[in-house]
Amino acid sequence: MNGNVIVGQSGGPTAVINSSLAGVFKTAKDRGAKKIYGMCNGIKGLLDEKYVDLTEKLDSTMAIDLLKRTPASALGSCRYKLPEVSEGKEIYERIFEILKKLDVKFFFYIGGNDSMDTIKKLSEYANLVKSDIRFMGVPKTIDNDLAVTDHTPGYGSAAKFIAATMKEIIRDGHVYDSPTISIVEIMGRNAGWLTAAAALAKSDDCEGVDLIYLPEKVFDVDHFISKINELSKKGKSIVVAVSEGVKVADGRFVFELAEHVEFVDAFGHKQMSGTAKFLANKITAVLGLKARAIELSTLQRCAAHMTSRTDITEAYNVGGAAVKAAFEGESGKVVVIKRVSDDPYMVITETADVNKIANIEKKIPLEWITDDDYVTQELIHYIHPLIQAELSPIMVDGLPRHLNLTL
Repeated sequence: MNGNVIVGQSGGPTAVINSSLAGVFKTAKDRGAKKIYGMCNGIKGLLDEKYVDLTEKLDSTMAIDLLKRTPASALGSCRYKLPEVSEGKEIYERIFEILKKLDVKFFFYIGGNDSMDTIKKLSEYANLVKSDIRFMGVPKTIDNDLAVTDHTPGYGSAAKFIAATMKEIIRDGHVYDSPTISIVEIMGRNAGWLTAAAALAKSDDCEGVDLIYLPEKVFDVDHFISKINELSKKGKSIVVAVSEGVKVADGRFVFELAEHVEFVDAFGHKQMSGTAKFLANKITAVLGLKARAIELSTLQRCAAHMTSRTDITEAYNVGGAAVKAAFEGESGKVVVIKRVSDDPYMVITETADVNKIANIEKKIPLEWITDDDYVTQELIHYIHPLIQAELSPIMVDGLPRHLNLTL
């Protein structure tokens, strides 16, 4: 089927999301796509007819290689929730009118859970109006919470950054002759995959973090204070990894126990911040011990200087696999990664029905979380292959060089 390609990025950025974009572009070009457009700021930008011709922007092998090493979303992103067709038919008519104008036959969307909801709704509308446009989801999220796939591109690099940063925080705590207490807040609303990566810091050259708290289990503030008090008597520095989304028994987020200004995005998600600060203040108030709060915040999302080569390679491959599947007739699907071997680590790509992925969160199995506020060796073994090897940035004048497609 002849026609043009359009690709967009949505949701939170990662260190390797542009590698998936490069995979889509290169594979589509190799398969003879006439034009390859990039949506500026995802589906929201498309509605405003904001797009670029990627063939003009990515006009050399060097540009593609630079794109792969550029963190964040080079096309820009959005958090825009498409309404149900029954509530906003005119929006779908507008999108398909623009796609027809551009002669687009293949639509690719790189993103996480909410982005797959967009693919689901667009492919359903395409079926409704008998459109021949093919819609494919390309997985991305540092949260690693997409269903069906073994893991998501973006997670491995974020996990690598978190583990390395925890080792450095632990080293910092041993500098002085008096112990310090560091509470490190790591992203994770309902799934603790990122925070669990802190366990990788423990090795023959590092004692590792002392406690790990994940949103899959209820957080007990009194129990936490008791554990800190117990550990403090050993006279050593304490480092705690805590997910921003941990909740107490009544369902409130821990950060909601302190006064805060609440912000809710288009998908109804509360802005997560303040868990570590609340817990550090609680330690000082109850135990009289000095404690500091560290929020990794956005630093963990786009640390391209700490990219996992495994991660960036898989990100590129899922982009290419999405194009291959669409050009061979598939639509309403998402490319997923299937782990076929642990030792040696090997994966393949497959496609799965978007309905089995959109709006479904994959959480850490409870059997991988220990009763003594840590994680099991099985979970560490699951993460470990995803952080392997490195890909150095292209350095210019002492700093990483990045590519901006929307300038």
